[in-house]
Amino acid sequence: MVSEYERRLGTDKMLPLILRMALPSVAAQLINLLYSIVDRIYIGHIENIGTDALAGVGVTSSVIILISAFSSIVGGGGAPLASIALGKNDRKRAGTILGNGFVLLVLFTVVTSALTYIFMEPLLMFTGASEDTIGYAMDYLNIYLVGTLFVMIFTGLNSFINAQGRPTIAMVSVLIGAVLNIILDPIFIYGLGMNVKGAALATVISQFCSAVFVLGFLCSKKASLRIEIKYMKPDFKIIGSIFALGIAPFIMASTESLVGFVLNGILKGFGDIYVSTLTVMQSAMQFATVPLTGFAQGFVPIVSYNYGQNNPDRVKLCFKYSLAIMVSIFFIMNTFMMIFPEFIAGLFTDDTMLIEKVGECMPLFLIGMTIFGLQRTCQNMFVALGQSVISLFIALLRKVILLVPLAIILSQVIGVHGVFIAESVADATSATCCTIIFCIFFPRMLKKMRENNFKKERE
Repeated sequence: MVSEYERRLGTDKMLPLILRMALPSVAAQLINLLYSIVDRIYIGHIENIGTDALAGVGVTSSVIILISAFSSIVGGGGAPLASIALGKNDRKRAGTILGNGFVLLVLFTVVTSALTYIFMEPLLMFTGASEDTIGYAMDYLNIYLVGTLFVMIFTGLNSFINAQGRPTIAMVSVLIGAVLNIILDPIFIYGLGMNVKGAALATVISQFCSAVFVLGFLCSKKASLRIEIKYMKPDFKIIGSIFALGIAPFIMASTESLVGFVLNGILKGFGDIYVSTLTVMQSAMQFATVPLTGFAQGFVPIVSYNYGQNNPDRVKLCFKYSLAIMVSIFFIMNTFMMIFPEFIAGLFTDDTMLIEKVGECMPLFLIGMTIFGLQRTCQNMFVALGQSVISLFIALLRKVILLVPLAIILSQVIGVHGVFIAESVADATSATCCTIIFCIFFPRMLKKMRENNFKKERE
């Protein structure tokens, strides 16, 4: 039975619908950002050890991103497929996608946690840890890994709540964890004197509470698409479909980890201060990228649902509104950070040298991202329309094909600034290429949908 929330995806006025779906998701992503940002703000201000501790936690972020990226296979691949199935009123397929997705998340947790515990120290050293920072990195990661299952469930299944047209519920799940994290961080870090370990413990407890809330909703009668044991039996065709579409979001997320390995490894040769600089700048960059991620989580279910219903006009209208909003938001936020880099750095540290380095490097690091809203919109449209091959290519282009080689080459030619310039060049180039590909593909997709409707009418 189609719920009223699902039906609205195909009938409500488009702009109010987009805002109603997207704004809670944007708020949820901003709140979720507080998990890492609040940790880093508190850690960066720990007396005497703040800068080294910040570098250590920054190094762990590459490993954490890689682990969390596996949840993107389910959330980024399974949820759009479930939305398309709901649009076609194929509720059995949607339920099987959710059930198999849950099983995959448990499997991912077992494998990634075991491997990380076994190879933790060499992995962190490879990622950019030094003798001064490895202790902080291991202290944080040892505790954080205890909560891997909670992270997987929370991030992997929350998108299925959005797929049902319930973004406010999805936002509440994030809010619960973020508020707890903000409250517990100063208690554990300063009050109990646990320092880096306290930050990790606060995060694990927070993520546990968010995961319980998500599971509670998806197992309740309030959900129109629920987790049911009968749908958990492995269906390898469904799993293949989840992987086919989810591999692009996975690469988008995991290549951030790859970049962390490469950039931190290069920067370590110029001094730990530059590893800390990158940590601050990447955290600041999240303030710009996270709203786009949230907005995409809002409009992707709308596009997928109407694509499933074969409604090209609503798909096109949703894209137009989303493009205008996402490009504007990203341009404004990115420009602000380039103009006031020292202010941004001051949020994370009192170290005057670190603030100076951020002020020096931030404009070089972000200038190419001013047009990145184009890529985020078009790339998420490819995912929403089930175009896994194109999504995969775009995901690989930015980080693997462009950024990693450029960072290695430019650091040798220009020095440390070449690492940050490489990010800008890769971002601007990939955004341009993605937009050109989309401008060729999208009209053909709309034409095909109209032709299908014409054939149905004649029949």
